[in-house]
Amino acid sequence: MPTTLVLVRDLMFASKISATAKATGAPIEMLRDPATLKDRPGDRLIIDLNQPGTLDAAIAWKSADPSRHVIGFVSHVDTQTITQAKSAGIDRILPRSQFVASLESLLNP
Repeated sequence: MPTTLVLVRDLMFASKISATAKATGAPIEMLRDPATLKDRPGDRLIIDLNQPGTLDAAIAWKSADPSRHVIGFVSHVDTQTITQAKSAGIDRILPRSQFVASLESLLNP
């Protein structure tokens, strides 16, 4: 099973993702700084779209290999970021509550 890169600075979400990955055996690599994503290998990325710099970092990461898959989660009221992410080609955009509810299946596709 390939490692999922996770770009999240929020400690609450980082803890939930780490705990779910550990419980399900899904390999993840946690990143906190968007600048560290640039040259990371991988085919799947989860990002917090409300974290400054993550959208641009994800776009650059995905452009290196268009077959890469990016899943972003965002506040449901942040329609501007949702629109930007859709326009940028983020593969899947979820409101925070739906992200948490479907985390296990996202980590173990």
